[in-house]
Amino acid sequence: MTTPLPVDEQGLLLRLTGPLQSWGLHSHFNERDTAAFPTRSGIIGMLASALGRRRGQPVDDLAALHLTVRTDRPGVLTRDLHTVGGGLHAKATVTTAEGKKRPGDTGTLLTHRHYLADAAFTVALTAPRTTENHALINSCAQALRNPRWPLHLGRRSCPPEGPLLLGESDDALHHLIHLPIADLPPRTPAAEGAPVEFLADRPLTSLPAPAHTASKTHEDGTHASGELNDQPVSYHPSQRVYRSRPLYRRTLLLPHTQFAGLGTQQLTALGRYLDTRLHTTEGSRP
Repeated sequence: MTTPLPVDEQGLLLRLTGPLQSWGLHSHFNERDTAAFPTRSGIIGMLASALGRRRGQPVDDLAALHLTVRTDRPGVLTRDLHTVGGGLHAKATVTTAEGKKRPGDTGTLLTHRHYLADAAFTVALTAPRTTENHALINSCAQALRNPRWPLHLGRRSCPPEGPLLLGESDDALHHLIHLPIADLPPRTPAAEGAPVEFLADRPLTSLPAPAHTASKTHEDGTHASGELNDQPVSYHPSQRVYRSRPLYRRTLLLPHTQFAGLGTQQLTALGRYLDTRLHTTEGSRP
């Protein structure tokens, strides 16, 4: 197993959970998909919304942050059927690509929208320790506590549940591994621990994982497992631009005692961890 490389970074820790989440990747016209985990474009867009940046404003500074996601609960893929344009006067129905209106019984369209139901993720947004990055992370934390516009988990119909910002930290990746997991303990806990997946936009060899959590049967995060077209360049309504970026995966075997259950039980364990182990500046707690 590769020895973790030391990193000198600071960052934010986020908790992304709610009844529904939807992180679109290939959404096109009437088919709106979701990735199985939060995307860079979705998370960076959420930060921009909290900061009050309009869609035409640059996001280069936010897009430079590193994203690492821990999958606490993958959720259940759910599809919702919508109808658009039905029961309206001909002049009020959906406009075609040619700028005309759909006639008669073709005025009603069906759309399929996909969601992750009851999913939970813990996220670390990190950057090298510099004066500029310190100011950026601090401003993002303040904005997440008092967002300019309402925040959502990928789509406006998916508000977050409970505390979203867990805090700022000089060792965010360490806490990403050790924070209580929002899931029930495994029914038959194995001695070596239960598998928990981490996903990132860079090799996960820098993840400060204890040696005993390494898995010999899962990916170790050394090489990219694929690419995603979710690196935001511009959110301008008439010209959204994204770039491809690598996706790295790594599975750690975490102790069953770290699985804190659901609901208030998990929130209680999370609060206890934040009080005793996550050292943050005054006022940075959720």
